[in-house]
Amino acid sequence: MAEKLEVKELDQVVVRFSGDSGDGMQLAGSIFSTVSATVGNSISTFPDYPADIRAPQGSLTGVSGFQVHIGAERVYTPGDQCDVLVAMNAAALKTQYRYAKPDATIIIDTDAFGPKDLEKAQFKTADYLGEMGIDPDRVIQCPLTTMVKQVLMAPAADGTAPAIDMKSVLKSRNMFAVGLVCWLFDRDLSLVANYLREKFAKKPQVADNNIRVVQAGYDYGHNTHSSAMNVRRIETKVKEPGRYMDITGNKATAYGFIAAAEKAGLRLYLGSYPITPATDVLHELSKHKSCGVVTVQCEDEISGAASALGASFAGALGVTSTSGPGICLKSETMNLAVIMELPLVVLDVQRGGPATGLPTKSEQTDLLQVLFGRNGESPMPVMAALSPTDCFDAAYQACKMALEHMTPVVLLTDAFIANGSGAFRLPDIEKLPDICPPYVPEELRGEWTPYMRTADGARYWAVPGREGFAHILGGLEKDSQTGAISTNPENHDLMTRLRQQKIQNIAVPDLEVEGDRDDADLLIVGFGSTYGHLHAAMDELRAQGRKVALAQFKYLNPLPKNTADVLHKYNKVVVAEQNMGQLAFYLKGKINHFAPYQYNEVKGQPFVVNDLAEYFKTLIS
Repeated sequence: MAEKLEVKELDQVVVRFSGDSGDGMQLAGSIFSTVSATVGNSISTFPDYPADIRAPQGSLTGVSGFQVHIGAERVYTPGDQCDVLVAMNAAALKTQYRYAKPDATIIIDTDAFGPKDLEKAQFKTADYLGEMGIDPDRVIQCPLTTMVKQVLMAPAADGTAPAIDMKSVLKSRNMFAVGLVCWLFDRDLSLVANYLREKFAKKPQVADNNIRVVQAGYDYGHNTHSSAMNVRRIETKVKEPGRYMDITGNKATAYGFIAAAEKAGLRLYLGSYPITPATDVLHELSKHKSCGVVTVQCEDEISGAASALGASFAGALGVTSTSGPGICLKSETMNLAVIMELPLVVLDVQRGGPATGLPTKSEQTDLLQVLFGRNGESPMPVMAALSPTDCFDAAYQACKMALEHMTPVVLLTDAFIANGSGAFRLPDIEKLPDICPPYVPEELRGEWTPYMRTADGARYWAVPGREGFAHILGGLEKDSQTGAISTNPENHDLMTRLRQQKIQNIAVPDLEVEGDRDDADLLIVGFGSTYGHLHAAMDELRAQGRKVALAQFKYLNPLPKNTADVLHKYNKVVVAEQNMGQLAFYLKGKINHFAPYQYNEVKGQPFVVNDLAEYFKTLIS
């Protein structure tokens, strides 16, 4: 009688795929996270890759990683350390083992641990496991490359050799790892096959080869008896009914822009210049011409912003996307949008700086730049998305704010949530909030001037070509009554105050407090993408019996009206951010008598939940 398979039920697990940049670790991680989201698990992912286009093979600097956290209930972060580490070569094991838990299962390709591989990875002996203090009983040592060759280069039934080269064989190694991990977590391979057939729809032979390799990896796990080879299953405990997909923050942002244009009845125009890590938004939107989307890859950041502003003047939803270095160049156009009072959405996918800094790493260091980095009094709404899936709502709300209040709006994401992913429930566009631009009413024909305003201070929008509403806008100050150029000091003071008041009139949701909101000994404060890590740290402390609450800012200008009440309610407040204290500085300038503790890191990497919890614990004590 066959031995009964033991399956361990888990609430959550973290898997990290790692190997050379050309080993397909991002694809392997994406497939596994997609399959997990499809079966109803909550997921959070973290692609961690080098800035090098292609570092020397087997080098320590060329290792690419992809970490995915899977949970039966909601998970907030990709996890501090992994339960399963896939290391496709010696360099990956050397650099990525620090992200593994002490009892983690390690999967290695022994074919990539030869003498030259060990030398490149700076191992001193052939006993690489002993050198790193790794228990061999936790390691699945698989001749992965050899087995992939056997699968793909075996003669056909008629004795003919397969038409495949060694380069193609090596490209499929990642699929063997996917199959093995799918076996470890009891995943349905038909979901993987569907993914591969869709991805390689134009290359069916490539899809078939990869599916065969995935099956081989799965079979290897099934047939191998090892103390490290036990099956885990992550059930789904809480799930809102609907269709789900694994979505990155950049793709969710693009979908949010498309939905907003559809809801407003406008064409969507994106003027952009490629820049890491924002380029995927341009790539994604360029696929949706059928939705009326127009994308232009411009010659530089300046023309990307200027063309988007021109599209807005012509009556479209104008969007431009970039990262921190591009914001520096777009600031002149952003200022022009302020004084012309035209809708414009500026997406800033933040990365490590200054200058070109750390192109593939994540920071929150552009906050003060987007709040104040322009000449003159140049008020502009600023939002920050909280997670990869929240990027959809944040993009939608940024468009709604820009269109309804006739203003440029900055949406902050960053490399962490832009490249990371989560399980996204596809929304019903009919249930999304209405978007109602303030078009000039017909009854104002004959008496309308360009800076006449609605009750909440927004300038009426007259789309060019509408008979009887011809007008001129520009970068010079205009008279509030006639719209003619004016240098009158009283008029400039008035217009400055009107533009400022218009932004302050924007209604944003109150700042929400989670956790022990009524009696917390410590309030944690953050903004944007650190939400998941700060929430996880709060949960960890509350599980230890500590009284802790969290307030995470999504709307930064204008601030929620209850901001001062929330921040003054607690005796101890700590502001945690991935910069040197920009949010704390801003809040201290806005809120009287506010003197928070601060937790600041600028490492280009996400927070570590355990480090946060330990620091917060010292503040409580």
